[in-house]
Amino acid sequence: MTKPAPVYVLGGAQTDFARNWSKEGKHFVAMMREATLAALEATRIDPREVETAHVGNFAAELYAKQGHIGAFFVEIDPTFSGLPTSRHEAACASGSIALIAASAEIEAARYDLACVVGVEQMKTVDSTTGGDYLGTAAWYEREAKGIEFPFPKLFGRLGDEYDKRYGLKDEHLAHISAVNYSNAKRNPNAQTRNWFMSESHAQHESKFNQVIGGRIKVSDCSQVTDGSVAVFLASEKFATAWAKRNGKQLADIPRILGWGHHTAPLEFDTKVAESRDNAYVLPHTRQAILDAFKRAGVGSAAELSGIETHDCFTTSEYMAIDHFGITKPGESWKAVEEGVIELGGKLPINPSGGLIGAGHPVGATGVRQMLDCHRQITHSAGDYQVENAKKFAMLNIGGSGTTSCVFIVGK
Repeated sequence: MTKPAPVYVLGGAQTDFARNWSKEGKHFVAMMREATLAALEATRIDPREVETAHVGNFAAELYAKQGHIGAFFVEIDPTFSGLPTSRHEAACASGSIALIAASAEIEAARYDLACVVGVEQMKTVDSTTGGDYLGTAAWYEREAKGIEFPFPKLFGRLGDEYDKRYGLKDEHLAHISAVNYSNAKRNPNAQTRNWFMSESHAQHESKFNQVIGGRIKVSDCSQVTDGSVAVFLASEKFATAWAKRNGKQLADIPRILGWGHHTAPLEFDTKVAESRDNAYVLPHTRQAILDAFKRAGVGSAAELSGIETHDCFTTSEYMAIDHFGITKPGESWKAVEEGVIELGGKLPINPSGGLIGAGHPVGATGVRQMLDCHRQITHSAGDYQVENAKKFAMLNIGGSGTTSCVFIVGK
């Protein structure tokens, strides 16, 4: 099999994830416009150079009563009228599916410059209604209909499965929460940068940290977030010219070294039954990681500088630790206790604050993770920069471990 053409990541921009766009009286296209125009400015790209656009979005039909989301890209700038655009949906992995589609077009030499935009406006409804909407990322009729906040319960069961197989202490989940909140305080765009959180608070149930479902408390949950992120992916031809005009070398530009994409059965019970004899609770997620490693020429997680992972709940980050091979299966707690995952540790996880700290505008999360990987590799992450970062991984998950997308970014 021939080696695909390289895909370069030129940079991008994101909105402030602490904002409530409904209270500002703004449509989600205003979010897309702000992120995209800021990305154009940050990368010094002329709108006329953009050849295609891919939009990641989960549920605008529900939250904003609007479909045909890809068409809204042409509303951002008059130059974009007529541009080929599309919208991609895979629950919380929608942004990554948009990235995969855009990168595939570049590998196929269809286009030289693609804009990928992730967007979600979630603060249009109350929490109960929003929880019901999110339930459509599971098998709604079987797992979510009539159930209050179904996803915390589903990811609580992921923790229960770990507990059943290997044992799991909630104190380790509390530490993961505290680390992500702490990292978020360093991120000027993080939703929770001014929120209070301590490990002690995360450990205990209280009127300020209520149980949402099973073992999942408020402190274990990612946030309901409005936000948009835009990044530019480019061919070697465009990246070479772009680097030259910006006084850079092509070797200075981060690129997608490897990727992985696997889809497991939608229903959580089916996933668990399928993995009964496997050391990994979510073997398809594990395989997506291994595929990305192989394509990137990475032998193990020890070769990475850090990871942006999908901590929709603390249990999903706990899962990611052993699935990345940082520890043996069932031993994620060792990396937590030894400080491996902390900023300054051997392999920092979610220096941005992750979904718990930075925020989780569902359709934008994968694109945000890619942007943060780019920031780390270009040493432009500011106060949450990982020292001497060379290769960064990201894991973006849709549903209850259903769609797993992994990228390795480096030079």
